[in-house]
Amino acid sequence: MAGRRTGGRRSTIHDVAAEAGISRGTVSRVLNNEPYVSETARKAVQEAVAKVGYVRNAAARNLVTQRSRAIALIIHEPHSLVLDDPNIGNILIGTNAVLSGADYQLVTLMIDSQRDSDRVVEYLRGGFVDGAIVLSARTGDPISAAIAELRLPASMVGHPSDAPDIPYIGIDNKAAAEAIVTRLRETGRTRIGMLASGLDRDSGLDRLAGFTAALGDAFDPDLVVRHPFYSYAAGAEGMEQLLAREPSIDGLFAASDAVAAGAMDVLQRRGVRVPDDIGVIGFDDSSWALRCTPALSTVHQPAESLGREAAQQVLDQLAGADFERSLILPTQITWRASA
Repeated sequence: MAGRRTGGRRSTIHDVAAEAGISRGTVSRVLNNEPYVSETARKAVQEAVAKVGYVRNAAARNLVTQRSRAIALIIHEPHSLVLDDPNIGNILIGTNAVLSGADYQLVTLMIDSQRDSDRVVEYLRGGFVDGAIVLSARTGDPISAAIAELRLPASMVGHPSDAPDIPYIGIDNKAAAEAIVTRLRETGRTRIGMLASGLDRDSGLDRLAGFTAALGDAFDPDLVVRHPFYSYAAGAEGMEQLLAREPSIDGLFAASDAVAAGAMDVLQRRGVRVPDDIGVIGFDDSSWALRCTPALSTVHQPAESLGREAAQQVLDQLAGADFERSLILPTQITWRASA
């Protein structure tokens, strides 16, 4: 029968036109959802598409439009931490919601090694995506350099100091950390330590800066334990170190809720009561905060909104629309029983 696919050959628009008994131009207008097509013709094309098994060749269309209709979400975190970080999941949900609504495909790329980084740089150079959203970019990150060189529409969640020309979305980590540590001090704590993580990126550095500012003259650098990652393990290991340095510590600021959860488990095993003996605060207001016993006082950051705004920032660049090159979203303190 005319137009029916045979021998594994991929059906073409010509097959659809032959099956429907109308011109190729009309078929094209229907497939592109253009106006000025009768309902009779539209129905005939839809039936012919189903009958011959026609599937649009996105690769061919992309060659013509020079667009892939795909946006990369680049996650610069160890694979072992990605699934345990609720913020990443919520950012991904917000990003996908906006891109899906604009008929763009989200492509997730994870970086856990130099090899991953090199591979992603070459992927970006290959033109496989129209834009990129970068999470957890570090200072000196080759991804940022590649985006700048390619002039790729992009948004960073966070703001590395050496990528000033790339648009970004973020929160005021310093002010938020200073506010919650100040509130912890107001509960009467005098020996407050910090488990500082992510100091190779702006979020970690700014949270440490906020902690330092809140303590003022009471700041003791010996009560700061540093770790590369925002992880439960960082909290557990760091709390052991802090207790060894200062057994009488009565306050703790953990740089993330996951870090706080690890620290609180150590305190519980040691018989140190929270909040009676030590007040504990975290950062993120993630699901980790509610897993803690008692529930964790923390800073709420709008992770899903960060993803939405980052995606919109990239779409605005692609459309040539005006947009905010830097956007800081509000945070709030969520005060619970741990402090």
